[in-house]
Amino acid sequence: MQTRTIPGARAAAFARVLGSLRDVRLRPEVRLTEVPAPTRIAPYAAALTADVLDPSDPEEDLATGRFIVLHDPARPETWDGEWRIVTFARAELEPELASDPMLGAVGWSWLVDTLADHGLGWAAEGGTVTRVVSEGFAGLADREASVEIEIRASWTPTAGDITLHLRAWADMLCTVAGIPPLPEGVVPLPGQRR
Repeated sequence: MQTRTIPGARAAAFARVLGSLRDVRLRPEVRLTEVPAPTRIAPYAAALTADVLDPSDPEEDLATGRFIVLHDPARPETWDGEWRIVTFARAELEPELASDPMLGAVGWSWLVDTLADHGLGWAAEGGTVTRVVSEGFAGLADREASVEIEIRASWTPTAGDITLHLRAWADMLCTVAGIPPLPEGVVPLPGQRR
């Protein structure tokens, strides 16, 4: 994760967030990787990618995503705060879901329901849910149609530390991948990190 060097308490607060993100442990199906963060959006930025591994074939990814934490002490008006989380999630779905008119609303509810289920607060949320349908033609006509869902979202955390927002987002990514939530009271074993 990258951050620009800016002295003071703001840099120390962001360094603590970086440390907690690096130490977070998620479900064993989720593999987190630190990646370069965007450098022009905010003075402080951190980024992780996540892959949800197929429990029956750890070489197969069921979903993938990106979790970015931004911090700007200037409190951009559209953020409604100093911190901003920007996410992306993508997974392949069953072809019959391509024409489901509720797919977008359901995809968005996976995110907000997961945040609410974790007892988190957020503001200034926004995002899109996109379905991508791929059909083969000519030399690829024998390929079965495929459907992917992409959920792009950003929000300003108002309650719960950033690691709890990462945990909620990772749980949503597992839902998108078709992996059911862990039962109440079950503690996940540490996931893989690179």
